[in-house]
Amino acid sequence: MPTKTKTLLIPTPDGQADAFAAFPDRDGQHPGVLLYPDAFGVRPVVEEMARELAGHGYYVLVPNIFYRHGRAPVIELPEHIGAETRPAVFAQVMPMVKAHTSERALLDADAYLRFLTAQPEVSAGPVAAVGYCMGGALAMRTAAAHPGQVAAVAGFHPSPLVTDAPDSPHRDFPEVTAQVHLGLAKGDMSPETLSELNQALDAAGVSHTCEIYPDTVHGFTMSDTAAFSPSALQHHWERLLPLLDRTLTNS
Repeated sequence: MPTKTKTLLIPTPDGQADAFAAFPDRDGQHPGVLLYPDAFGVRPVVEEMARELAGHGYYVLVPNIFYRHGRAPVIELPEHIGAETRPAVFAQVMPMVKAHTSERALLDADAYLRFLTAQPEVSAGPVAAVGYCMGGALAMRTAAAHPGQVAAVAGFHPSPLVTDAPDSPHRDFPEVTAQVHLGLAKGDMSPETLSELNQALDAAGVSHTCEIYPDTVHGFTMSDTAAFSPSALQHHWERLLPLLDRTLTNS
């Protein structure tokens, strides 16, 4: 269906986060989806994915998770992030990633959800948190912190969810009531870590699927990177859309 887009400013305890929103171009209200981008941030490929999702009947909010460092695009990105440009891009991105602590992530998640559910185009009821790369971990943290509000989580080629850190995302799995789908590239985690992840989700009673997408490398959904796989992107839609349909539109 046709969609509309707009840019917005989200009030947060640390200032204002700029954001991109896409939603159906028709009257009425639509289930809300909070979409966390990967570490490369809000950019045309992510905005296009938000529009695609909005075309299926959702209001999609994409915050600039690095707003403390400036408006998106926070750094200048090449049109295509390949092997030659990746080191220079990461040199700029990684300090911002490290500065985005779990404390900041939780403050922001609260602000993002409050803003999302207050939009006039967003219907009452549960929302979803969807994330890519580091956004996958942010989506899981959001669901754990807001179990009564987040009914679905989807993370694709997520950053580590099981670590030795005291604030590792897996330690909060017992708080998650959402249905979860994790779509992994083969190299995203070792078989041992994947087993530990599944055990942690099972022990927490989380309804989940963890799937290794065939013939993929980390970042497979992003068409502006060398990791992109068109078939894996399609596979991601085939997993994401039914999850949202059964948790949001039929709730």
